[in-house]
Amino acid sequence: MIQGFHHIAISVADMERSLSFYRDTLGFEVVMKGGWEQGNEKADQIVGLQDTAAKLIMLRKDGFNLELFEYRSPVPEPSDPRRRICDHGFTHICLQVSDIDSEYLRLKEAGMTFHEAPPEAVSGMRAIYGRDPEGNVIELLEIISS
Repeated sequence: MIQGFHHIAISVADMERSLSFYRDTLGFEVVMKGGWEQGNEKADQIVGLQDTAAKLIMLRKDGFNLELFEYRSPVPEPSDPRRRICDHGFTHICLQVSDIDSEYLRLKEAGMTFHEAPPEAVSGMRAIYGRDPEGNVIELLEIISS
């Protein structure tokens, strides 16, 4: 029986840059660090690749777990940091905020790029999409009273 979500994982090109963004800028807490070296057959079986080596960090914020992977082997293909959110696959991570205007300004000053400005109101919500250092889309969402 499925009990619920445990985490979302993102493959990153630069662990320190991504960790800095999610920990220092967005306020996630590091709850575990790990990884493995080449020759770990169990890891290879789990991820469905051969001769893998990776670092990983599990982060948590308000019960939400986010896992960052930095593979050293095999060498990953870079993704398009401007990948359209309509393309198949995961489209975005959504973070609910209480003051979207201040979060938007704070994250913009920290170097996050946004698709539009300022956050827009639609159907009792205000939302804006931006991108992390790897180009993954993060939505900021504020529920507003009607």
